[in-house]
Amino acid sequence: MTVAFLGRIPLAMSQMGVLLLVAQATGRYGIAGATAGALAVANAAGSPFFGALADRIGQRPVVLVQSIFGSLGLVSIVFFANQGVSSVVLIVVAALTGLAMPQVGPLARVRWRPVLALRVNEGRIRKDEVDRFVDLAFSYEGAGDEASFVLGPALVGILGVLMGAEGALLAAAVLLLVFGTSFAMHRTAALVPRGSEHAPTHGVTLWTKAFVALAAAVFLMGMLFGSIQSGTTVLATDQGHPDVAGLIHAVLGIGSVMAALSLAALPASILYATRMLWASGAMVVLALPLLFVHTIPQLVAVIAVMGFAVAPYLISSFALAGLIVPPARIGTAMTFMAGATGLGYATGASIAGRAADGAFGAGGPTPAFTVTISAMAAAFLLSVATQKILRNAKLASA
Repeated sequence: MTVAFLGRIPLAMSQMGVLLLVAQATGRYGIAGATAGALAVANAAGSPFFGALADRIGQRPVVLVQSIFGSLGLVSIVFFANQGVSSVVLIVVAALTGLAMPQVGPLARVRWRPVLALRVNEGRIRKDEVDRFVDLAFSYEGAGDEASFVLGPALVGILGVLMGAEGALLAAAVLLLVFGTSFAMHRTAALVPRGSEHAPTHGVTLWTKAFVALAAAVFLMGMLFGSIQSGTTVLATDQGHPDVAGLIHAVLGIGSVMAALSLAALPASILYATRMLWASGAMVVLALPLLFVHTIPQLVAVIAVMGFAVAPYLISSFALAGLIVPPARIGTAMTFMAGATGLGYATGASIAGRAADGAFGAGGPTPAFTVTISAMAAAFLLSVATQKILRNAKLASA
């Protein structure tokens, strides 16, 4: 859905936009990372609650209210940043804004099975084709997520050059108000079962070892996004081009989108757990050159290649989660996964920002990128340690 794609871009814009705006306003990367991180942490903390609320009362009222208040929150961040208020005020306002912003991508994933069930009833597809179409849908949604990671920072970069970081955040506010509310009111929202309408789950729990492992996996991926954004901002600023940081970071998503669109062609015999293992190993190898980049062209070259390993890992995590959770908890599960990614972003951005400020020794972009590599090494170790758990979870859902 075009509306769902455009509705998720403001969240991708907000984190980078806040990072740039506060960095420019205060001149301190640690505070900038903490403020952007506060937005991400609050969004992560609130997402499972709003996901559960959407499971209970429906997506339409939840997303509608969040879109309105999230838009107002982005405008408030711009206002307070220009007033020169204390860092505490900026962090609090950013946190309240993050709490209000809807997780459009995960909620769009929730809508696919009801949409496909309707098509089965209409005779447009066969029942035995549903799983294949779900796989295609999740690949599409994964590509949409990755594309939003491209367009979000890219829009921040372009608008930052044309209108400043303030203009970029105000544009995000407008996009959220228009397309967030449009997503809330879309006809597919009415297809998602609510409360007692859900299929019974009879002893199936959300908090299995497999689901916890998947939440940890996307948390580490969030650390990659947050730390790379911080490192990119530092390097671009050092090179005298702070406004292009969003454009540089967007390169990460180009290869990721291409990889996401090709995932549906993989045979079903290659399990999601296997895809995660190979993707995490590839990310470690491809991230190591970050330790040696000193110019913008070098950075662009490295993160462009890294992007090809991002999508298989992230999409496989979400797709496997969608298979192993009970129907009545799917909204909670998807938003919790997205929240874990946001929490990882906050952690990565904050630690990398402090590292860039010299909190752990020498400052600059290289210590920030060390956080990126460490997160990917942890993701690989996690994939190795949980292979049996994730494979069994996949087989159990088959």
